[in-house]
Amino acid sequence: MTTTLLLVGHGSRDADGNAEIEQFVQLWQARQPGWQIELCFIEFAEVLLDSGLDCAARLAQAGNGKLLVLPLILNAAGHVKGDIPWAVEQARLRHPQVQFDIAPHLGAGEPALAMLQRQLRQCLQRLDVPDPRSTGVILLGRGSSDRQANGEVAKLARWLWEEAQHELVDIAFTGITHPRLERVVQRQVLLGMTQIVILPYYLYTGTLVKRIQRQLQHLRQQYPQIRFALGHYLGFEPEVFALLEQRVERWQRGAPHATVRHDVSGHVPHHHHAHDHDHAHEHHDHDHHHHTHAPAHAEAAH
Repeated sequence: MTTTLLLVGHGSRDADGNAEIEQFVQLWQARQPGWQIELCFIEFAEVLLDSGLDCAARLAQAGNGKLLVLPLILNAAGHVKGDIPWAVEQARLRHPQVQFDIAPHLGAGEPALAMLQRQLRQCLQRLDVPDPRSTGVILLGRGSSDRQANGEVAKLARWLWEEAQHELVDIAFTGITHPRLERVVQRQVLLGMTQIVILPYYLYTGTLVKRIQRQLQHLRQQYPQIRFALGHYLGFEPEVFALLEQRVERWQRGAPHATVRHDVSGHVPHHHHAHDHDHAHEHHDHDHHHHTHAPAHAEAAH
């Protein structure tokens, strides 16, 4: 029987970001032609969660009656802790004949570390392999009102530091929380770094990734004595495909912990206050227009 999957992307007001996720789905479908892979977004796109769930549920019903929802999200922040499980609960009511499961988000584990290490090596090659002790590293995350999500970024920065010889591996965020990129660069320069590598902890392009590229131009003008290198976002790295495939294969085997059981009792619907913090982020960072669906950043803690 056909394996039916629903990949959930964050969605971007920048059409290029959504197009890249669609491209990712095409590549993944080519890798796994036996799977039925559908796509929807949390916001800023044509096919949003409810529509995506309904479409995938109809396909699942025609197949084996099972549907796996896969958050294509790096970290667990407020939106996916709320939006995806809430939307799935509502879809269960609309499609009682379908078994819905939610896979874990991508997460800050060994695959994420491997992707960032590869980006760091490539950046150092572009800088002609300078002394790591005088080369600062900044892991630049999206930023969230959820301290666990911010802590995942901090964990990866620590892991990078443990595995390399850089004296400074810092974190910065593009919104909601601090420190911001400019402040961390200032501190690393004061501490004597002569090169700085910036590693964006993002999956695809979009408003914020393009802003980071503009910020880098400003930093180069502000610190002409410093050599900067900017890493690439991670959404097409082989570890992303492999992680999703691992999620699906474990689910197919019925392995323990292959899916996450959310407690949505008492949960406020997805267009209410459960997401105001991240909407504040969106307003602050994107000159955000009013909408009815909220952004996301992956599933709840185990």
